[in-house]
Amino acid sequence: KALPLTANGKVNRQMLPAPDASRPDLKQTYVAPRTPVEEKLANLWAEVLKVEQVGINDNFFELGGDSIISIQIVARAHQVGIELAPKQLFDNQTIAKLAAVANLSREVVTEQGIVTGSVFLTPIQHWFFEQNQPDSHHWNQAILLEVRQALDPALLQQVLQGLLEHHDALRLQFVKAESGWKQINADVKGIVPFQYLDLSVLSPDQQKAAIEEAATEVQGSLNLAEAPLMEVALFDLGDSQRLLIVIHHLAVDGVSWRILFEDLQTAYKQLSQGKAIALPPKTTSFKYWAEQLREYAQSEAVRQEQDYWLNQIRTSSQILSPSVLPVDYTGGDNTVASEKKVSVALNVEETQALLQEVPAAYRTQINDVLLTALAQSFARWTGERSLLVELEGHGREDIFNDVNLSRTVGWFTTHFPVLLNIGEASNPGEALKAVKEQLRRTPNQGIGHGVLFYLNENRELKEQLQALPQPEVKFNYLGQFDQVLSESSLFAPAKESCGSERSLRGSRNRLLVINGSIFSGQLRLDWNYSENIHRQSTIESLAQIFVEALRSLITHCQSPEAGGYTPSDFKKANVNQKDLDQLLTKINQKTSH
Repeated sequence: KALPLTANGKVNRQMLPAPDASRPDLKQTYVAPRTPVEEKLANLWAEVLKVEQVGINDNFFELGGDSIISIQIVARAHQVGIELAPKQLFDNQTIAKLAAVANLSREVVTEQGIVTGSVFLTPIQHWFFEQNQPDSHHWNQAILLEVRQALDPALLQQVLQGLLEHHDALRLQFVKAESGWKQINADVKGIVPFQYLDLSVLSPDQQKAAIEEAATEVQGSLNLAEAPLMEVALFDLGDSQRLLIVIHHLAVDGVSWRILFEDLQTAYKQLSQGKAIALPPKTTSFKYWAEQLREYAQSEAVRQEQDYWLNQIRTSSQILSPSVLPVDYTGGDNTVASEKKVSVALNVEETQALLQEVPAAYRTQINDVLLTALAQSFARWTGERSLLVELEGHGREDIFNDVNLSRTVGWFTTHFPVLLNIGEASNPGEALKAVKEQLRRTPNQGIGHGVLFYLNENRELKEQLQALPQPEVKFNYLGQFDQVLSESSLFAPAKESCGSERSLRGSRNRLLVINGSIFSGQLRLDWNYSENIHRQSTIESLAQIFVEALRSLITHCQSPEAGGYTPSDFKKANVNQKDLDQLLTKINQKTSH
């Protein structure tokens, strides 16, 4: 059924049916699943999204879904015999529509045995080695966890060995040859380095210092030439434990951690009950993905993206002044050692509104809203209505029919430039619609930029892409972690430091890096900067302006007058915003008579 519209082509909220009182957070009346596939999908959504009941007409994004959660949905569906691609969730945002396109017999390439042998470098790995960091072995992702029920060190070691066998990327190793860096997937020969440290006799302050000291040592101890690129430490504090897991970034990313947390808990529970480790089936290997990307780089499909990325160069060069970002100290060294962080957050109620109420107004996803607030806050700081930003994506894009990466561990991240331009937008709604459309124009969530830059054999194209003005700001929304570290989980985030994930001798390649994530129901944004270049007060002020802009967007989207369509909502129509608004006004006038 079509949504009732106002004369301006916006959703007429007063004409919408009243929500069912038993489902106060959702605008749709509950409609129960009608088929076995719908029932399975509804149960999966409810489980992953932590919603009590999901009807077949409920919208994925209005339930709090995002691109990373879509990967988790795909993984769970795969386990119950339903083959989906994350893109299908974006194109079919209700259970009713998704069940209609779900494939029960999609042929996906998987290897359930041990994957070994030479592996092509992926674009993000090429990028890493291009940075030529002085201590490339010390560039990790790590987490320190509070353990809710005491772990048996012997069982834990068995679990780690099971993870090492099951997740091939944990056994990657890298060797520098004359022609450059080579990647090899090793066999299961080694063991995961593990240490158990009894700190129970120390005072709380001494324990905190001892954890940080040991963690700092572990962070710098990985060797790229020797698998596994992982080390674990269990700290006994007497009345509790802490678990440190350090993995080199070359082998892991944000989505991978979710898989590893789940498997860590599953395997430990199985062993503690006297059962053998039995993890869900593996999805497509990192090795096969790297091979497919290499072929894709020479394909017509990715070549068709050239004009889009080269046009970004021309547009960015025309609009932006040479250096947009103001600095407090000119000529300061942008080093890891000088990196500091300012954190800001929304409260639980604001975060819930951002996740579940805001998407309906303009059919947006969370990144659209966060990046609109980013563009608005930088416009106030710099006076420029455009911002060239480097976005990080999860990189597990649907570009191959025979690939499912939903339970594959590895570093799949994409980096790509986007020019955010809020132009003459006079209110939050106009700015949000403008940014939404700019993001929708990015082909395949930006994966082609790195593929063309690092894997395509056309040298002239690479030189042209290198001419792109470099973003000075990087933005990365890491998603929601409450589904992973829930109340029933074995673990919770610890408050102590896990040491420095990167060598202090290293350099930073962006002036500002903003990372967003949701823990304990709250959106938090960490603004990372160099104290050699910016004062803390400058970044605190900018971060606060961002939060104010975000709150204004949330309030606007909750207001009765908010709402409207944009061209990307009608992909086949090929219209611009002005024509669409006029068309919707005419349609609404006809239906109102």
